[in-house]
Amino acid sequence: MLDAADLPDDVAALKAMLLAAQAREVGKDAQIARKDERIERLERLVAAFKQAAFGRKSEKADPDQFDLVLEDLETAMAAIHAEDEAEAPGRNRINKPRATNRGSLPKHLPRVEEVIEPESLVCACGGCLHRIGEDVSERLDVVPAQFRVIVTRRPRYACRACTDGVVQAPAPARLIQAGLPTEATVAHVLVSKYADHLPLYRQAQIMSRQGIDLDRSTLADWVGRAAFELRPVFDALIANLKRSTKLFMDETRAPVLDPGSRKTKTGYFWALARDDHPWGGGAPPGVAFTYAPGRGGVHAERILQGFSGILQVDGYAGYNRLIAPDGVGPDIRLAYCWAHARRKLVEITRNGIAPIAEDGVKRIGELYRIEAELRGLDPLARLAGRQESSAPLIADMQTWLVHHRARVATKSPLGEALAYIAKYWDGLKLFLTDGRIEIDNNASREPSDR
Repeated sequence: MLDAADLPDDVAALKAMLLAAQAREVGKDAQIARKDERIERLERLVAAFKQAAFGRKSEKADPDQFDLVLEDLETAMAAIHAEDEAEAPGRNRINKPRATNRGSLPKHLPRVEEVIEPESLVCACGGCLHRIGEDVSERLDVVPAQFRVIVTRRPRYACRACTDGVVQAPAPARLIQAGLPTEATVAHVLVSKYADHLPLYRQAQIMSRQGIDLDRSTLADWVGRAAFELRPVFDALIANLKRSTKLFMDETRAPVLDPGSRKTKTGYFWALARDDHPWGGGAPPGVAFTYAPGRGGVHAERILQGFSGILQVDGYAGYNRLIAPDGVGPDIRLAYCWAHARRKLVEITRNGIAPIAEDGVKRIGELYRIEAELRGLDPLARLAGRQESSAPLIADMQTWLVHHRARVATKSPLGEALAYIAKYWDGLKLFLTDGRIEIDNNASREPSDR
């Protein structure tokens, strides 16, 4: 702050000083405005990318690519915010406060407490200060992954009085005989590769930073041996699932390296799932994924060998093989998914005014409202509720479907959507006959696909 003695007496010099100060303030305001404009532009880009990634085009988007772009944008926004706060800690931004998700700190995490006391507990008056409260804050800390070596010693003992031999504890069993890793290390490599999508060569690089020199091929050997040992667990899980009387099934694309072509080809993971919680079933939920090179019904047939009961699926034609006369068994019934039927109508409503499609969406929405009320009840109660509330809606919708199919062009988007519903009508209304059946097969699908 300037003192009056520092101000010039000359009026012209005083005006010049005031103009210079004003120019500096204008420059600061312009800089702040530019910064706010950059932040707003980045926020609009983030919103646009999120809409593209998670909106109605989500099935055509590559989530990994969008995540990378979003990370870069959000990082740039954070850098601007940090610069803004460093330059003007007390300034109130004109635009709205940024919405941040700072996360929560779970109760199960260990707490390391530190108490920061004042430099002195003696008051300025000479008296002793006493505690009247405290401020508590929590921050997330991390101890970087640390590799260690388990040294196992097995002493040998012999008797001095005789020569009956040497006594030694047997060596503990190992997942990989004479191998370096413990079971925990192999599990860490598997989780990093398959759950965190961290390739083996990158894991080898991470280990090398701690002086552990391992080839990618060595890690691959660990993974392969672990897969062999886990195979009985997978087989037992599949067998347990197929003893159920109602399952969900779905398939999803997976890019697979095609050696020699420098490209990827499309494979499929087939998910076989059980979730009996909605009707109070006693079997625990479970899901098993089986890889297949294609999407043909022959793969579903192979996976379901020995299963009989209700299978909830989408409208993919490959599942028809399961109920063919020469299929895996005559006792499989296909229950189809109302979420897929609704999606086709929703797409039409988003492309313009479509009263028939909107009416169809509203009708299906009413079925979902009834299902929400019945969720968690036992099968008989769910069946009774559906017969009372949903069956009349289904009967009315069948009349609605026949009426509008006769009026709508077959090759139009609406005509194709109505034809889809009509084609799978018997399986769509199968939930009216059994309280265990769900209205859709969302239990077997990724959350972003529902």
